[in-house]
Amino acid sequence: MIEPFRSTRLLNPIERTSEILFGLIMALSFTCAISVVDATRVGLKEMLLGAISCNIAWGVIDAVMFLMNALAQKGRDISILNFVRESKEPQKAVTFIEETLSTEVAAVITARSLEQIRLDIIASPPTPRRAGLSKKDLKMALGIFLLVFISTFPVAIPFLIIRDVRLALRISNLVATLLLFLGGWILARYSGYNKFRTGLYMALIGIVLVVITISLGG
Repeated sequence: MIEPFRSTRLLNPIERTSEILFGLIMALSFTCAISVVDATRVGLKEMLLGAISCNIAWGVIDAVMFLMNALAQKGRDISILNFVRESKEPQKAVTFIEETLSTEVAAVITARSLEQIRLDIIASPPTPRRAGLSKKDLKMALGIFLLVFISTFPVAIPFLIIRDVRLALRISNLVATLLLFLGGWILARYSGYNKFRTGLYMALIGIVLVVITISLGG
């Protein structure tokens, strides 16, 4: 039996890789535009600054949305806990408990186990009526922002060190595609899918963007 991959970091591999892939695709959408314009060094600099600025903006938006979702989910969980404690309808309480589980886990949890969870919740200390953000939530939001922001640079570096714009574009696209493949590989490792196949699927996203770029005159 293969033991599932475990992560003790602040963001799990799915969260980290998803944010990196998002940042890469955002940056790649900017670099792909270089091939359809007569890019001078000044114009190229402005485009790279635009890509970085765009990823900063999306990093902030993504981090804020994460905090909003975290707050909403905590509020929902507290609402369920308080309902289970106070409800005089055990079956309805069990239904809400089951709602908090994933479909796969809920499918194998027995009615006896769910009832025991209900009794454990009733016996537990009272839960605050309002949810709040923790230091961990804020650190995770900061991590999301940094991942989206930093993922811009591997794609932008070739344009900073190579004078030939077309060559820099090809290398940038290659770097982005390889990183997409690596991201897919990491996701598959965590979720239990075929690593090479998943990495290939992710890389295909980058390849499709490159093909579109070339077909438009890159």
